[in-house]
Amino acid sequence: MSATIHEVSTALGTRSRLGWAAADSWTMTRRELAHWARQPVQVVVGLVFPVMLLLMFGYLIGGGQGVDGDFKAYLVPGMLAMTMVFGLESTMLAVTQDLGKGVIDRFRSMPMTSGAVLVGRSVADMLQSAVGLAVMLAVGYAIGWRWHEGFGSFLGAVGLLLLLRFAMLWVGIFLAMVAGKPELVQAVQILVWPVGFLSNALASPASMPSWLGAIVEWNPLSATATAVRGLFGNPDAGGDSWAATHAELLAVAWPVVLVAVFFPLAVRRFRDLSR
Repeated sequence: MSATIHEVSTALGTRSRLGWAAADSWTMTRRELAHWARQPVQVVVGLVFPVMLLLMFGYLIGGGQGVDGDFKAYLVPGMLAMTMVFGLESTMLAVTQDLGKGVIDRFRSMPMTSGAVLVGRSVADMLQSAVGLAVMLAVGYAIGWRWHEGFGSFLGAVGLLLLLRFAMLWVGIFLAMVAGKPELVQAVQILVWPVGFLSNALASPASMPSWLGAIVEWNPLSATATAVRGLFGNPDAGGDSWAATHAELLAVAWPVVLVAVFFPLAVRRFRDLSR
């Protein structure tokens, strides 16, 4: 009888802890979402910037070296993947601003789940990324891009894009806590641009020197872009290398590896902030 009571109390205690963790995380998420209303310009700029890149490469620069057929059909999926990577910068800036103002230290002193701050940041960031992705899809459709596969494939492509964003989110949270200050984010941002442009988002690896094309094909962004093009039924201009022919596998494997590495690093760094 006593064993049964102990098991019930343990189960109730576990549920209570999970309930408090969920409530604290939702509170932190609402805090992050409230910033949208207080800083609408920053939100609008974050949505407009990738749209400007899409229109610039689609109309002003164009070309698409090594791409046969409609360049926009190749460009739009690549820009969708690139947007998921470039969103890393806003994540880093938000985290470093909270660190600089001592907001996170105040939260840590409150009776709340320690990981709620990071969970709230990640949920709000993913919601904003989903909105940005919807805007980009709408703009792509407006300029003539179309997908040619079923709705299930469309959802699969969107899922891969958001999976890449989720992985880059934790990379950004960790790097932001390492940088510590908003003014140092700019130095770290330099690392983001090579990842974005050393990819097949804008041009086919076949048009590049062989050594550079090999690097590009193994880029996590390239894997997602190639997989998404396949799911959308758009031209991929991929090669016959292992990375190109197994893009969907890599589009899942790369984000999983990044999350497995940077999520525990971010949590550990967060716990060490007050030491």
